[in-house]
Amino acid sequence: MRVKILAVDDERDMLALLKRILSDNPAYDLTITDDPLHAQELLNLKTFDILLTDLKMPLMDGMRLLEHCKQRSPLCAVILMTAFGTIDSAVEATRKGAFDYVTKPFRKERILQLIEQALKWQRLELENTILREKLETGRQAPTMIGHSPAMNDLLRQIEQVAQTSATILITGESGTGKELVARNIHVRSRRAQKTFVPVNCGAMPENLIESELFGHVRGAFTGAVRDKKGLVEEARGGTLFLDEIGDISPALQVKLLRLLQEGEFKCVGDHRSQHADLRFIAATHQDLTEKIGKGEFREDLFYRLNVINVQLPPLRDRTEDIPLLASYFFKKYKLLHDKKDVLEISSQAMETLRKYSWPGNVRELENVIERGVILCTGTVLKQEDLALNGPVLAHSAQLFSSEEIFAMPFKDAKDKLVEEFQSAYLCKVLAKHGGNVSQAARDSGIKRQYLHKLMREAQVMSATFKNGSGGSGESA
Repeated sequence: MRVKILAVDDERDMLALLKRILSDNPAYDLTITDDPLHAQELLNLKTFDILLTDLKMPLMDGMRLLEHCKQRSPLCAVILMTAFGTIDSAVEATRKGAFDYVTKPFRKERILQLIEQALKWQRLELENTILREKLETGRQAPTMIGHSPAMNDLLRQIEQVAQTSATILITGESGTGKELVARNIHVRSRRAQKTFVPVNCGAMPENLIESELFGHVRGAFTGAVRDKKGLVEEARGGTLFLDEIGDISPALQVKLLRLLQEGEFKCVGDHRSQHADLRFIAATHQDLTEKIGKGEFREDLFYRLNVINVQLPPLRDRTEDIPLLASYFFKKYKLLHDKKDVLEISSQAMETLRKYSWPGNVRELENVIERGVILCTGTVLKQEDLALNGPVLAHSAQLFSSEEIFAMPFKDAKDKLVEEFQSAYLCKVLAKHGGNVSQAARDSGIKRQYLHKLMREAQVMSATFKNGSGGSGESA
């Protein structure tokens, strides 16, 4: 991957020297500026691997630029350039997150050595992040990525609510990272050393969910040959995360209400009550107040769950985070799939990512990047490698302006357009729900069996839109 380097110094001779040193290497993509305020704007718009900055500059010094950079891109390695008289300040900057410093004047070999060391540090940090995400211990939260106002507000809210014991309801569209937020709340809570237990209420069969949640005793039903501990008991002392809470049945809502109100539960087939010492976090992409109006969700349970509401913004409302997320996923899947030859994302591809509406949110972005990395045959991930919801969407968008469609007989043209629309619609709705066919069917207002039939006809597979094999999500 081409190393993106931003060099900042108010002395143009120093910038000219850096350009001579670094421009010889085709692996380096160098941007230079003598204005630190312009550098700040560039850091807001793009992601850089290395920031080379002078320490003493007018308008904004290197220390403030360091802090600004680290807030937006923690993995960016900052190397300070300083005169002998400001070494103490440079040492202080390393304590604040700078990778290292170099004193002026410096030799070519020294600056190149520092850049290579910084890149090795970045690779190790990324590998460690991926390993932490793969540890399903509940004690490590996946990385939350973003510096948009919406993301900063969300991070502040997480810090505020984490130390409380209040029940939390996380709402937001599919793919926005609700479990990611729940894990981050748990890790920052007083229960961080205990277990985080996630339960996908929408994916669990209705006849099994009660037994899975509360456990059962031997003989409670056919096949119950031994006592089984439930997920509520597994989460004792920790956090129980109930994802897609809007999908649970009315009967289970009653028992869950008792658990929240009294802090007690009974195993299936047992008459004895047990105490539950745990924190509850629930999540849903549905409008629960609408379900209450339809009589599908208990109002008293809603108020028990909705003590604190954390609303997650869709990706289309924080588009400034897209380049940062895309770069993170690109580096992650290059490493996981050993695609060393794929060096960078093209500017056209990145612009396409920025302009796309992302109905499937961060999960869809992660899947698109992973698929692009795997299928890319060149050194640059191009726009055509992204296959946003497959090539169907791009093709169908052009049909209405195509002379070809109007050259067809009316019936053929109509059939062609219907076919293209059907494929595009299926891709959109499946992406929105992360490949969950049941949820896509409900959202579309058609039966699940009929949706499967349409998918077979259009040769659209739900697996294309499911969460990636190595991914744990936004990263929000």
